[in-house]
Amino acid sequence: MMTMARLDPGTDNALREAADAARSGDLHLACTLAEQGLAAGGDIAAFNAFLGMVRARTGDLPLAIGHLRAAHAARPDDVTIACNLIASLIDAEKPGVALDIASMEFAMADASLRIARYRGFLAQALGDFEAAADAYEHVVANAPADFESWNNLGNARQALGNHEGGAEALRRAVALAPSIAPIRLNLASALVAASRFEEAEAALKSAAEAFATDAKPWFELYVLYKRQNRNDDALQAIIQAALREPAKADYQLKLGIELSLAMRVEEAEGAFRKAIEADPQLVDAYLGLAVSYEHGNREQELAPLIALAEANGIEAGPIAFIRALELRRQRRFEEALASLSRVPTTIEPERTANIRGTLFDRLGLADQAFAAFEEANRLHAKHASDPLRRAAELREQIRREVAMLSRDWVASWSRAAPVPDRPSPIFLMGFPRSGTTLLDTILMGHPEAQVLEEKPILTHVQDIIGGMEDIARLDEAGIIAARERYFDTAGHYCDPGRPGILIDKSPLHMNKVPLIHRLFPDARFILALRHPCDVVLSCFMSNFRLNAAMSNFLRLEDAAEFYDLTFQYWERARALMPIRVHTVTYEKLVEDSESELRPLLAFLGLEWRDDVLDHRRTAAARGLITTASYSQVTEPIYKRAAGRWKAYRRHMEPIIPVLEPWARRLGYSL
Repeated sequence: MMTMARLDPGTDNALREAADAARSGDLHLACTLAEQGLAAGGDIAAFNAFLGMVRARTGDLPLAIGHLRAAHAARPDDVTIACNLIASLIDAEKPGVALDIASMEFAMADASLRIARYRGFLAQALGDFEAAADAYEHVVANAPADFESWNNLGNARQALGNHEGGAEALRRAVALAPSIAPIRLNLASALVAASRFEEAEAALKSAAEAFATDAKPWFELYVLYKRQNRNDDALQAIIQAALREPAKADYQLKLGIELSLAMRVEEAEGAFRKAIEADPQLVDAYLGLAVSYEHGNREQELAPLIALAEANGIEAGPIAFIRALELRRQRRFEEALASLSRVPTTIEPERTANIRGTLFDRLGLADQAFAAFEEANRLHAKHASDPLRRAAELREQIRREVAMLSRDWVASWSRAAPVPDRPSPIFLMGFPRSGTTLLDTILMGHPEAQVLEEKPILTHVQDIIGGMEDIARLDEAGIIAARERYFDTAGHYCDPGRPGILIDKSPLHMNKVPLIHRLFPDARFILALRHPCDVVLSCFMSNFRLNAAMSNFLRLEDAAEFYDLTFQYWERARALMPIRVHTVTYEKLVEDSESELRPLLAFLGLEWRDDVLDHRRTAAARGLITTASYSQVTEPIYKRAAGRWKAYRRHMEPIIPVLEPWARRLGYSL
């Protein structure tokens, strides 16, 4: 390395004068003195090195680099000159040239490790992660307390796909510098990539606790939980992130989305509005509000939202989407289609395709409608949660449970039958899109009925019981505990002290009959029926949230198989267990509501009341409707959906052999 002691007296004196001028702030004089010394035959490396540093301070990078190149050529082993040249090349945005100077050979020869650190940085910036990892490994081998290099090594290994090695390096970095939040986040990222999800969760929770004002650990927990389909945990995580950084528009947007999924509509709308306040150009927040208004049957809110979007300079495409929702509600279907045609393919593509399908359907254009629904479902099927796989797994589970349903299995149940301490619920079920939402809305209109709409109560009960095979092993204490869990959970959604009957509505409780009968042997069941072809087609046409069950409706063949398995399950359970069932047929309900409802209320022990027929009033009073029927139940009862499948028969031909036996058995024809 160059030192002043090596310089000849003339060079030494000239550099001292130039350095004094630089320290006094006269950089022009400093450069003039150095250039005079260089012209007088002074040390080429020394004067060019000095001029390079000063020129860099003045911002004249081309001149600085020229001088430093000359100095480096004269003294290629001088680390300080090389580092100054590398720094100037970085400032001049020439990282490739800088990396050539910071060669691995030079890095290995540099005891100070500065060249190796530069080499690692440059290689990482250029995407040469193998070179970066080699450089950082050299640094930490010689400076094991260098937490920054451990961190950078971990990131380089991550980029190479060496997730375990990346996590190992980042653990070392965290141990050396536990007070630096980004390093902890890097470690969590490496642990996620290595599929060490529990460790990643623990690392992020620790970081969230250690850095009480930092929102990032909570946001990364949110991302992790979403990856694992842990939606309840994801909601709590994004709530915490938004509390810590409430002005961050993206956090408020994500919060609005998660609150919408949890049906906490008012809070969701508040989050979307905060997102717009923080970033008036955040298109997805306007779309979130639009979907919330549409789903809540509040179409009158769409026009003010369009005006706000226009005032804030939102582009025409998103506004066209919102306007299409408004026009559809106004039954201006052709205008709505024209508006959708102006929506870019990047904006709500699944929902846009589905809406297009509903509009073609209302216009009687079955082929165009079917193609649009196919496109919507094809896009849904690409979701990262792999919905087709999850759907297949659920069908296989039902297939196994159907095989388990036998007289011997029921006979194997323990004889425990504790006396119920309160009236059993009534279970309203039917394959999705069989009219269960219309029926539960009608029943909500009776003052002596409380209806729970698709709440995960039995799911919580199953958490303490186990799988279907555990039902047979339930003893008296287990049954009592499960009942208590049921009513405790139900109490979160209804008034447990209110007199009257409790109706638990969930279509696919059809696949939980053994559990229900085990806990509530005197429970009554309401089965909603509709033509199998209409049901399956309607499911295919609906824009469901993609849980494992609803993912079965992305393809007609899966939907038909799911229908077949569900009714196999229901029929076998009904044959084996003495359950009381009342059937309500959708086609009769829409043809003559009173004639179909009077026997139902008698079955439930409820007095007839004419006001149960005013389902539109009940629908308006109930607020948010959480099913795919949210818009239909606010309309007068209509008959257009009965027999709709006939217009689509050509598209349904491949699945009719699966559905025809059920159609005949349930009293329908093809």
